[in-house]
Amino acid sequence: MHISSGRWLYGLSLSLVTTLLWGVLPIQLKLVLQSMDPVTVTWYRLFSSGLLLFAWLAASRRLPALRPLGRGGRGLLLLAIGGLAANYVLYMFGLERLSAATTQLIIQVAPILLLLASLLVFRESFGLGQCVGLLVLLLGFGLFFNQRLDELFGSLGSYTLGVLTILASALAWVFYGLAQKQLLTLWSSAQIMMAIYLACAALLTPWARPAQLFELSALQAWLLLACCLNTLVAYGAFAEALAHWEASRVSAALALTPLVTLGSVALAAALWPALIAAEDLNVLAYAGALLVAAGSSLVALAPTLLQRRRGR
Repeated sequence: MHISSGRWLYGLSLSLVTTLLWGVLPIQLKLVLQSMDPVTVTWYRLFSSGLLLFAWLAASRRLPALRPLGRGGRGLLLLAIGGLAANYVLYMFGLERLSAATTQLIIQVAPILLLLASLLVFRESFGLGQCVGLLVLLLGFGLFFNQRLDELFGSLGSYTLGVLTILASALAWVFYGLAQKQLLTLWSSAQIMMAIYLACAALLTPWARPAQLFELSALQAWLLLACCLNTLVAYGAFAEALAHWEASRVSAALALTPLVTLGSVALAAALWPALIAAEDLNVLAYAGALLVAAGSSLVALAPTLLQRRRGR
């Protein structure tokens, strides 16, 4: 069993770096999507990250071998590839229809769905504190969508399709997460991500149009580069944070990501109103966003808090 190094301040710093990078990512992607289709943006992100990981692993002579995987491991790898490819592409299609903050808030259901799936697959526990956290999260979603409940449930319009697409993206991520959890017993996280990124890029190649790169403005080209680096750096910081801090605390810190997105959108809209539109949310919606973050944090932290209370 993995034991954290105890360097909690370093782990906290890395978690906050990941939270910040993932918080601003949908804003960057939203601007790039104005001139590049979702599949092509995803292709660039996956291919560049996979290529950089391949170069690093090759230089350190740690490229993975397929033989140790066996038939079962290869099946898990295919499941992870399909799950992550679907997650990335569906997220981009949903982001086209929704605001950055709404997209980032809805995707918070992904780790919750992974936890629920782990109950069935890995027989993990789900305590009273996590149930309370889940109820808080659901209440938060209800408040966040208070202005658009009629539109959300009354018709299958663009907004509803966007929400359903992000939920499908979250579900696809669960299949990837379950498969990756098992693959970690055979390969390192860097080896897994390199193989998955490159395989996903190859899978999307027939539908990608790389020449759209030349249709981007200078700002959009820089933002695309930032998105590609974000994919690699944020995951690297996340993986390193887990080495120095408990996973539950890292997950609780990452639950703040939607709040970072909301704050970033507000700041960007004030500084560059011609580029970024402010979120049209009332007080209840902002309160709902806070409750979603609080509920996600409670679901993550509840087992650790209960264990410490019993240890007293």
